[in-house]
Amino acid sequence: MRWQPPGGALASHIEVTATTVQRGDIIQLGGRACCVKDLFQLRGGAKQLVFESGELLTMHTRTRLVAVRMTRRW
Repeated sequence: MRWQPPGGALASHIEVTATTVQRGDIIQLGGRACCVKDLFQLRGGAKQLVFESGELLTMHTRTRLVAVRMTRRW
């Protein structure tokens, strides 16, 4: 059985950096899927991510992660 995103959305795997990460991106960390709830710009181009679970992650300018991003079908 294949998982269907809700509401006719399409899920795509993308590489994200501190520059391209967005609210709603789902990043797998330690085997857990974590959804980005909020972001804060830090010095030197880094960003601090706040996940829905309350956990924090700091992405530096060279950090690259794979995320799932939902896009709506029109």
